[in-house]
Amino acid sequence: METIYLCIVIFLGILAVFDLMVGVSNDAVNFLNSSVGSKAASFRTMLIIACIGVFVGASLSNGMMDIARHGIYQPQYFFFDELMCILLAVMLTDVVLLDVFNTMGLPTSTTVSMVFELLGGTFALAMVKTLGSDDYTMGQLINTDKALTVIMAIFVSVAIAFFFGMVVQWLARIIFTFNYKKHLKYSIALFGGVAATSIIYFMLIKGLKDSSFMTADVNNWIHAHTGYIVLGCFVFFTILMQVLHWCKINVFKIVVMMGTFALALAFAGNDLVNFIGVPLAGYDAYLDYMANGQAAGPDGWLMTSLLGSAKTPWYFLILAGAVMVYALCTSKKAHNVIKTEVSLARQDEGEEGFGSTPIARRIVRFSLNLANTLNRITPERTKAWISTRFRKEELTLEEGAAFDLVRASVNLVLSGLLIALGTSLKLPLSTTYVTFMVSMGTSLTDRAWGRDSAVFRITGVLSVIGGWFITAGAAFTICFFVTLIIHYGGSIAIVALIAVAVYSLIHSQMMFKKRKQKEKILDTVKQIMQSEDNEEVLTLLRQHTREELTKVLSFTQENYERTVTSFLHENLRGLRRSMGSVKFEKQLIKQMKRTGTLAMSRLDNKTVLDKGLYYFQGNDFASELVYSIGRLCEPCLEHIDNNFKPLDAIQKGEFGDVSEDITSLLQTSRQTVEDNNYEHLGDIVRKANDLNGQLSHLKREELQRIQGQSGSIKVSMVYLTMIQEAQNVVTYTTNLLKVSRKFQAEDNNEMPR
Repeated sequence: METIYLCIVIFLGILAVFDLMVGVSNDAVNFLNSSVGSKAASFRTMLIIACIGVFVGASLSNGMMDIARHGIYQPQYFFFDELMCILLAVMLTDVVLLDVFNTMGLPTSTTVSMVFELLGGTFALAMVKTLGSDDYTMGQLINTDKALTVIMAIFVSVAIAFFFGMVVQWLARIIFTFNYKKHLKYSIALFGGVAATSIIYFMLIKGLKDSSFMTADVNNWIHAHTGYIVLGCFVFFTILMQVLHWCKINVFKIVVMMGTFALALAFAGNDLVNFIGVPLAGYDAYLDYMANGQAAGPDGWLMTSLLGSAKTPWYFLILAGAVMVYALCTSKKAHNVIKTEVSLARQDEGEEGFGSTPIARRIVRFSLNLANTLNRITPERTKAWISTRFRKEELTLEEGAAFDLVRASVNLVLSGLLIALGTSLKLPLSTTYVTFMVSMGTSLTDRAWGRDSAVFRITGVLSVIGGWFITAGAAFTICFFVTLIIHYGGSIAIVALIAVAVYSLIHSQMMFKKRKQKEKILDTVKQIMQSEDNEEVLTLLRQHTREELTKVLSFTQENYERTVTSFLHENLRGLRRSMGSVKFEKQLIKQMKRTGTLAMSRLDNKTVLDKGLYYFQGNDFASELVYSIGRLCEPCLEHIDNNFKPLDAIQKGEFGDVSEDITSLLQTSRQTVEDNNYEHLGDIVRKANDLNGQLSHLKREELQRIQGQSGSIKVSMVYLTMIQEAQNVVTYTTNLLKVSRKFQAEDNNEMPR
């Protein structure tokens, strides 16, 4: 029996390594997004600074893992086997859940996931214990205060961080404007002094107050002399920043680097419990059982020892720090999560990663009405002066940056201050919540959310916030059932769940790789929006257009063939699948058109006049292809879903033969666009004309059947619709090829007619 529990403890250790890696992938956005988005230094430099902060923070953590030991469950009422069941369920759930969010590129809270996994697992066994005995109550077994405190902190921190992000960034922009380099004479010293002092205060209060070298005496001294420490730091750093400015050193970059280090240190030192707290609790429980409880057995030894605070061995902390640094340096998913937040906060327009939702549209409409009201009551002179401070055309950006150093500095300094304030008030604020919402607030103040992008940015913000709450629900529910399965299934259930977890991790990795193609396309769009060279923009736009139109033709070929085949064989599932694909593709078409409009704005007037018409016509024909597939699929789906009579053998044979040729035409057209080789366009057009002639012949024959009143009228109607939409597919395909050739050609006058 002891061997089984030893294996569980070892497996918990292995899961801890995976949890550290996926946890860092998720939380890297907290301390890297501002430095990466502003290009304060090279990515490698910022990564080194963050790695040093992470390693130091992890190594100096004192391992106070109390929330995993007795923060949610009351260990004195749980036996050793029950506790190991909960802890194993928590780790299996946590690793898979965080990896799924990372694969999707959405930041979530590791604190919330761990708390609600512990709550779900504890609730499951508490329910079993209370139903099987009158000796316990749910109130005795579960400590719900901690979970409720976390929930309240979420609501409060989201609102406060967003509000103060807007206010502080507005003040910073009023002082420095977008052309901040012209307004640094003396204000930069005060700003740098406040920022550096705030970061030091944050590191002392939040980052190092529970570190292993911070004794009670040192903590008491810092607490008693906090005012003097803050004042001394302010005077020292104000003078230092002024001297650095005189030496032509960009103070904002110094602030960003200090802020990145401070947040990384605090993240590692304080959030380490979210990754290794549960495995260490299991390790301590196993040591206690082996030393004192073997006589009573795993189902008879209560875990009262976990009521005490943990003292984590230093080598575990060093190892954890090393794993976190390795994950931060190598994880592609960490970079993916960072891109999500940087994209939502970027200053310029571009391809939006999120769509539009009704609630986002209502928020934008309300905000516009509020802005118009404020605009009417604000004096004209005041509005004119404020406008001079918010001239976006004067924006000073580092090369390739999404926003400037002023906003990056505010993001880091304000995040640190709010987290330090929450800690001093005993509020368990999440670094994820605070840093993300501060970043969104500052970007809104900077007018990065224009009317053409606000609805998409707000949808993205709501998606991320919703993901936090989905994390809580998913963590509780999944861990609840996993705990019950382990409790009743024993060793067999443990092996099966481990296999499921491994499969889930592998599957999510495969999904992540599929997303890379989309990211490649988004990178092309980003290059277009950043380039100032007309020829380069046109070349990139042509490449992007080929990729997009190839995808549309591939979609058309696949779903045309699936729709026709499913209808002829009365396959309802296939038709529903095609209809679902059409709905999704329509959203992608909308994104493609938005991207095209933005990209065309980067070209000069002559190029737009020469090529613009062909580009927009290509988008229109691509859109018509998708809508034609929808109009083809919808009546077929309704017909089969209502169990109406199928086509007769003659209709199936005639249309089936033509459809094979249409599928072949679509495949040839897709290859033509992908290869950018229109040498055989004439042959494709002649084949398309022949197909349209055959389809017109089928239409005439069907109309004659209707006049002769032979066959079902319902069948004839859906058959005529299929013929008409098939003709549309053929026509729009050839039109798309023609305008695509004109757009891709270097000189339209040299093209054959």
